Amino acid sequence: MTISSEKNHWLRQPYMPVSYATIYLDLAVERGVPATEVLQHAGLNARLLSDLTGRISPQQYVNLIAAVLALTGDHGLGFEVGARQPLTAHGSLGYALLCCSRVDEAISLLLRFWHIRGRGIRLSSFQQSENLVFEFHSDMPISEAIRRVLFDAMLSGFYHSLRFILSESQLLGELWFDYAQPEYLSRFSEHLPTLRYQMPATQLRMPLEVTERRSAMANPEALALAIAQCERESRLLAEEDSDILVSARAAMVLTEQGYPHPEALAERLHISARTFRRRLQMQGVSYQGLLEEARRRDALVLLEKPNIEIQKIAELLGYNNPANFTRAFKEWTGRTPSQFRAIRAI
Repeated sequence: MTISSEKNHWLRQPYMPVSYATIYLDLAVERGVPATEVLQHAGLNARLLSDLTGRISPQQYVNLIAAVLALTGDHGLGFEVGARQPLTAHGSLGYALLCCSRVDEAISLLLRFWHIRGRGIRLSSFQQSENLVFEFHSDMPISEAIRRVLFDAMLSGFYHSLRFILSESQLLGELWFDYAQPEYLSRFSEHLPTLRYQMPATQLRMPLEVTERRSAMANPEALALAIAQCERESRLLAEEDSDILVSARAAMVLTEQGYPHPEALAERLHISARTFRRRLQMQGVSYQGLLEEARRRDALVLLEKPNIEIQKIAELLGYNNPANFTRAFKEWTGRTPSQFRAIRAI
């Protein structure tokens, strides 16, 4: 499955840790599929995965997952990966999260350094009512089957990691998925929190009070060392490929004047408007795409506030006609703003 293109050149760059790929290979072997057969099907050389400290490209990672799915026929692999993958598999970032003194400190570090480990999957976090919400989107043009595997693994991995940090057998929370409930769910639901399918977004939701809890493995000295390593990795990535998307998305903040225009974003990023547009195009993204992402994100938050009329929300988001907001929101979530608000009120 080829997902590369000239505008998505980063898909061919070695960003993904080899350890992320080998866990899928190990699962295939456990199911009786020889590793050589998986690698041949994926078009990968065995030497590429022999160095567990090495990296592969998102293209190669997706090709491997596609091969494992095709040869095993097991579409529930994601939940198994999420349960098996320890925090230490995420390198310096995983160690930093383990050593934080409180959950909110770990969350702050996760958002700060997500780009060094989560390239290809976009993570955002916000508060909604009494919940802290992590929302996930794929920036890779991949099949629905692979997307489900990746999100199953990521959300369940988040949940299991948080349980491990807090040394708790069970945590309150919900996993939301924007796709239909799968047949394989019965194999895993016993070890997961509440799961909801066909939701407007793919999210991990937890009570805000969890963020104030303390970690049983806090270690300030080890934390400082891990953060220093994360900073080194971040600088190396910036030198290899200055990812304009991370900075541009962070700058798409809604104010009383609306969202920043392309020229304002370019000025904030210390580049020309022309260079800004060109570098977005190289990542396969446009300013309009960034605007729609921000509007969708903020619409979900604003609709949780019953005192703000839907027409006012449309105006805040920059829609002159409320009908255009309704149309856009239904494309994003499959529901109108009124229907979404009614469901959330139940």
